[in-house]
Formats: sequence, C-alpha cells, structure tokens
Amino acid sequence: MEIFAFLVIGALAGWLAGQFVKGAGFGLVGNIVIGVVGSFVGGFTFQLLGLYSGSFLGSLLTATVGAIILLYVVRLAKSS
Repeated sequence: MEIFAFLVIGALAGWLAGQFVKGAGFGLVGNIVIGVVGSFVGGFTFQLLGLYSGSFLGSLLTATVGAIILLYVVRLAKSS
C-alpha cells in the first residue's frame, strides 16, 4: 500500500510541477518519475530548512516543490 501511495503522490507531484514550470504534463510515467525524484529533492531541501510533514498533503507539497526545483535545474542545464 505504501508503494501505491508513493506512486500516486509522485504522479500528482510530477503533473503539478509540469503545470507550474512547463505548462503541461509529461505523461503518466514521466510524471511519476519526475514526482518520485522530486520527492527526494524536496525532502532534502525541506530537511535543510528544518521543515517536516507527515501527512498526505504535506508529502504532496514536498514532492511538488522538489519536482519544480528539479525541472527548473533541468531547464537551466538545457539552455546553457
């Protein structure tokens, strides 16, 4: 059940990040990958700031922020 929730949060976070950064989603698999990697980036970033969230919405927010950071860095790397 935890893996399913992790994938759902990843898919939602990837889609939300795509809406904020690029303006469109990346397909189901792309959204999951971006959201899962983003959750690690967001978790690391929030830990550095001393923030923690244990709820579903908190996890979604953490993963979304991490995915936005990830997409922003990828966009910067591509434009260079």
